[in-house]
Amino acid sequence: MRKKILIGLGVVAVLLGGFAVVVAVQPGDYKVERSATVAAPPATVFAQVNDFHKWEGWSPWAKLDPNCKNTFEGPTAGTGAVFKWAGNDDVGEGQMEIVESKPDELIRIKLDFVKPFASSCDTVFTFKPEGGATAVTWTMSGKNNFVGKGFCLFMNMDKMVGADFEKGLAAMKTAAEAKKDNLTP
Repeated sequence: MRKKILIGLGVVAVLLGGFAVVVAVQPGDYKVERSATVAAPPATVFAQVNDFHKWEGWSPWAKLDPNCKNTFEGPTAGTGAVFKWAGNDDVGEGQMEIVESKPDELIRIKLDFVKPFASSCDTVFTFKPEGGATAVTWTMSGKNNFVGKGFCLFMNMDKMVGADFEKGLAAMKTAAEAKKDNLTP
């Protein structure tokens, strides 16, 4: 009986060791990127992202928790603007800070999650004129630690948030195009 237990423990140890090796050799970097074309000038689309107060109108996560506690710090918009949230399991808890804002061109955001798990990543929005429209690209990139690599064996970041980026860009398109139409005489 003791021999069977030792063999069983040995098999478990080999399996766990093998799993640890597989996790360790996984890529540490991840990147999720989606783009959309919005029938509005870059300034109109840029304004939807540069002011965190406007995210309520297009963020794919804004409606997932009507009781989410949102707070804003720093300037209303642009570099130094901070948005913090604490909500249910669907939205978690964290904060975003605009660390770079080039009008009508680029917004760089430092995104820190507290819950459901602590992590940090970089988020970038770029805005490029295309005729009378704007091509907007939303990119999130970061590095996975050992636990994150293990998690990504079963669920990758692109599958986790890619569809949300698409929903957010579609809602941003609607908001920006409505804003543009309201400005047109």
